[in-house]
Parts: sequence; C-alpha cells; structure tokens
Amino acid sequence: MLKVKTPRNHRVRRELEKRAPKLVENGKKTLILHGTKTSGVLNEVLKEIYHLKKGKAVKFSRKNENIKPFENGGETSLEFFSMKTDCSIFVYGSHSKKRPDNLVIGRTYDHHIYDLVEVGVENFKPMESFKYDKKLAPLIGSKPMIAFIGEGFENVEELKHFKEVLLDLLRGEVVENLNLVGLDRVYVCTAISSNRVFLSHCGLRLKKSGTKVPRMELVEVGPSMDLVVRRHRLPNDSLKKAAMKTARDQPKKKVKNVGDDAVEGKIGKIYIPDQKVGEMAVINKSKGVKRERREAKLKKSDQGHASKKQKEDST
Repeated sequence: MLKVKTPRNHRVRRELEKRAPKLVENGKKTLILHGTKTSGVLNEVLKEIYHLKKGKAVKFSRKNENIKPFENGGETSLEFFSMKTDCSIFVYGSHSKKRPDNLVIGRTYDHHIYDLVEVGVENFKPMESFKYDKKLAPLIGSKPMIAFIGEGFENVEELKHFKEVLLDLLRGEVVENLNLVGLDRVYVCTAISSNRVFLSHCGLRLKKSGTKVPRMELVEVGPSMDLVVRRHRLPNDSLKKAAMKTARDQPKKKVKNVGDDAVEGKIGKIYIPDQKVGEMAVINKSKGVKRERREAKLKKSDQGHASKKQKEDST
C-alpha cells in the first residue's frame, strides 16, 4: 500500500488537490516503461507511442525488474511511478520466449491499478517506412479522430474492454468545441478477428466538394501494427463504482437560509441583529437642530433689544 501524505502547508495541499481524482477529468498523461528485456521492434513501438503522445507522456529509459502487472505484488512499482509522475495511463513493454513483443496497457484510479490489457505486437511498420507529402504530417498536439470498424468491438468482451483502453490512450484531452481546420489525423482500429485489431495512423486531407462540408481523404502516415489481445483484467466492483462517480451522484450541499417555494420559487432569509437605538450616539448636525438653535438665538437677541429700550425710556 502507498503511504498517504498529509499536507503540511498550503502549497503542498494545492499540489495534492491537483493530483486527486476529479469529477470532471483533465487531460490524462501516459507513462511509458521498459521491462527487463525488450526487443528492437518493441523499442521502436514505445518510441512511436511517445512521439504520438508528445507533451502528454513521460518515458523512462531504464529497465524495470520489479514490474509484473498481472501478478500480486508486481504492481507496487507501477503505482509508485504513477503517483510520482501524475500519470493515469501506462504502457509497459517486455519481451520473452513465451510472450514475444508484449505490451501491457493499463489505467489507474487514484494511483491504484484500475484495469489491464495485454497485447502482442505483430507486423509493425514505423513512420519512416511510409512515403507521403510532408505537408500532410499531423501537427504535435492536434486533436485526433478515432474510428472503430468491426462488430467485434460491440460483441466480444475482450475487444469491448480494449476499445475503452484505446480511447483513453489515444484521444487526449476532452473538449466541447473543435475547429474543423484543426482536424488533421485519424486513428483507424479494425477488428479483424475476435482477438486481433489492426491499428493504423492516417493523415487527413481536406478537398473541395462543392458544399460546406469538405471531402476528406485518408493518407497513411504510420505507424501501423497488428495488436493481438492475450490477457485482460477488468476492474473490481468497488474501485469501478468510485471511478464512475459523476456530479449527479453527489448530494447537493444545503445552502443556509435559502428555501424553495412552489409559487414564489427561491426564497432567502436575512437576519438583522437587534438595533439598540437608545445607546447609539446621535450627531447634532441635522437641519432641524440648526433651525431650533437659530430661532433661539434670534429670540434671545430680541429680548436683549427690548431690555435696552426699557432702560433708555426709564432714563
């Protein structure tokens, strides 16, 4: 089990909140690792995947002996690397006589292994083997389209699971709006049989069609390969329930002093503290006070003039 860290200051707390699971997920990063032994073909495959995911991938060049995703205890190092690099998808390559050119693609939730799919790579062709106009080369960071062809993705359990993993691996960040001019590539996944998928990467060429919607042509730019599904492991029920939680499942937080009415709608209550008017200091600068002072002053001056006249008359 991984050690749970408690934040000691606000900076560490903000960093941990960024890496915590979210109801609305941000773009997923991919971790690419090598096993104890890898072949030349597998090294090329991992390099091509890193190139396609450039900017959203972390690649380790050292060999890892303790990683065995499908065995108990062999996933501890994977979870540790996932937490350190903040990657929620990993691609692990290994080569052996029993499973040659083997790729394990997996997803994590809260830095714990969520699910796994093991595939074998066959008939691999790198990008350098394809000849095309370099103007059609997809831009780094562009949003790809993904096409799944074949009934196997809907009927076969292994391919249905593999489709979900491929979507998370290839689609990048989820966006709501997209400019049509920015679409310059597409991943084509074709289900050849119940356990074999042909994956190809194509550039997109837009041509005039006489209407607002342009005509699209696909030009294969590589890489391409056959992926043979060997093993897969579905997530357990408790982890799947936690990972599939949405904003609708969250209970609404009660707002203080706000209620709903069938007729008037939302009603709010305002509480005002008792006003102790008797203890309040009144400023004597009001117009009424000034007028009273003026009238008293005039009255006093009139009385002074009257007393002076009486003294003069008596003399």
